[in-house]
Amino acid sequence: MTKLTNSSLQNASKDSDGLPLSVEHLTVSFHRKPVLWDVSFRAEPGKLIGVIGPNGAGKSTLFKAIMDLIPKTDGKVHVFGKPFATNRRRVGYVPQRESVDWDFPISALDVVSMGLYPEIGWFRRVKREHRQRAMSSLERLGISDLANRQINELSGGQQQRTFLARALVQNADLYLLDEPFSAVDAATEAVIVNVLRELRDAGKTVLVIHHDLQTVTDYFDSVLLLNMRVVAFGETADVFQAENLQKTYGGMLTLFDEATEAMRHRRKA
Repeated sequence: MTKLTNSSLQNASKDSDGLPLSVEHLTVSFHRKPVLWDVSFRAEPGKLIGVIGPNGAGKSTLFKAIMDLIPKTDGKVHVFGKPFATNRRRVGYVPQRESVDWDFPISALDVVSMGLYPEIGWFRRVKREHRQRAMSSLERLGISDLANRQINELSGGQQQRTFLARALVQNADLYLLDEPFSAVDAATEAVIVNVLRELRDAGKTVLVIHHDLQTVTDYFDSVLLLNMRVVAFGETADVFQAENLQKTYGGMLTLFDEATEAMRHRRKA
């Protein structure tokens, strides 16, 4: 398990150049109340990392702070050794489904093409080659037949695949996915997991906000346990343990018991 002291963070900041993500002493406050407090961790290349914690723990806030979507009260974030603004094109983001206006009249192919706008330019025409790349991304998620379907006509799982396809078409190096498995069927979840593993195997770094504790050990190489502060961060086998889960979830005993039971079964297998 990785534990970062003040002295180790000072040394870490010196050799963080080139790391996909380095977060040091990050604090975010709303109305003078901290939502994240002194959060520090570093994500290595080629890792699939689960961000785990209860509702209200600051997981989505963490992603938004990394991408400068909300102001930081204190701390630093470096993406490949530089501020996010410098390397924003190297980051792909999939927001929560609940934060998207699904009634906007746009096709699935157009949604995916939007991932290329930083490259194309916001007021320039989407060319045939760009649409071909967008179509290839949809094919990778198994929904190319839905390319011309309006986004509000798609199921929850199809919408989630479309937004992941939009992130993939960017060919980013660091991906931040906010609950990509929410409200999806088993087939969609399997497709998404396979794509995330392909990204990891290609040397990309993927951070995933995730709530199903029973699949954590199957899906992720590393785990960031978060509840306003970092409870633990490191390899899943080392960090995803009953003691750390109890510290992370506190009185949420149902989730804690489910995770404990899942780990017990895996030890017997």
